[in-house]
Amino acid sequence: MADREESAHEIVCTKNTDEVLTGGMANAGAVVRRGGLVERPAPSTAPALHAHLRALERHGFGGAPTPLRLTEDGREQLTYIPGDVALPPFPGWAMTEDALRSVGGLLRRLHDTSATVAVDQGVQWPRSMADPEGGTLLCHNDVCPENVVFRDGRAVALIDFDLAAPGRAVWDLAMAARYWVPMLDPVSAAVLHPAGLDIPARLRILADGYGLSADERAELPGVVEQATESCRAFVAGKVAEGDPVFVEALSARGGWHRWDRLQEWLTAHRELFTAALLK
Repeated sequence: MADREESAHEIVCTKNTDEVLTGGMANAGAVVRRGGLVERPAPSTAPALHAHLRALERHGFGGAPTPLRLTEDGREQLTYIPGDVALPPFPGWAMTEDALRSVGGLLRRLHDTSATVAVDQGVQWPRSMADPEGGTLLCHNDVCPENVVFRDGRAVALIDFDLAAPGRAVWDLAMAARYWVPMLDPVSAAVLHPAGLDIPARLRILADGYGLSADERAELPGVVEQATESCRAFVAGKVAEGDPVFVEALSARGGWHRWDRLQEWLTAHRELFTAALLK
């Protein structure tokens, strides 16, 4: 999510046969694994989302959990995908160029398959992190390190589709770029990411891994700025609601000054990012 602290895959305790997995900022302590099954709170869109995930699988995309069932107490059961998930502060293996390129490739495979599956337009998909321009493609919208499963240093699957909503492919890639490049000013990036990352070069690697078109490359830096504004609005909403996790995270990371600094940095470097993408 916009300011995530924990992984959805990290095992924190065991009780009987249940392994309690951290569920990020929204579902911490509410996600459990039982062997090859994961049970977690179901999003409001679960029936339509499950149908979409099953359709993706039928069309050949194997990089997402398979929905198994919804329980009477409002939870969902899905297959567990084995592998490695990067936890903050993000380790070097997750920030290699090969890892970054593979994230782009995985997201492209998701989008190519999603383009063959019609989105249920009768569903109220979550809008908090969704593309404000909308679209016909069901985007993941939260491709952060904690939601990508790796094997042998390569991204193989995406988890946690709770924020999935219709949008443009370039929007989904921009959201991913925020976390993976990362599209963060140096002060913000230093909190969770290794030092010395070449941001313009990494943005190009992600776009190359995805196979982004020339027109979308020219558009991407501006969409990243737009996505960052949406993330800020999401955090502002949570803070206004008094959500203690987001209130604490905002305070710990420098308050709104941090978001102002980030937006100014993105705007100041837009031409540099565009040049790196188009060279």
